[in-house]
Amino acid sequence: MEYKTGDKPGEGAYRCKHCGYVVRLASDKEALPACPNCGHHEFEKVKGD
Repeated sequence: MEYKTGDKPGEGAYRCKHCGYVVRLASDKEALPACPNCGHHEFEKVKGD
């Protein structure tokens, strides 16, 4: 499943689909930021996290 900047997909790790940078969210209330590495806005959940 794909997530975008501003989505609140829940606690876990999300990988930027552009550069592979992993963003970790600590709670269900946190929204995905733009990728801090490249500024891209699309992510996928890291399997097993």
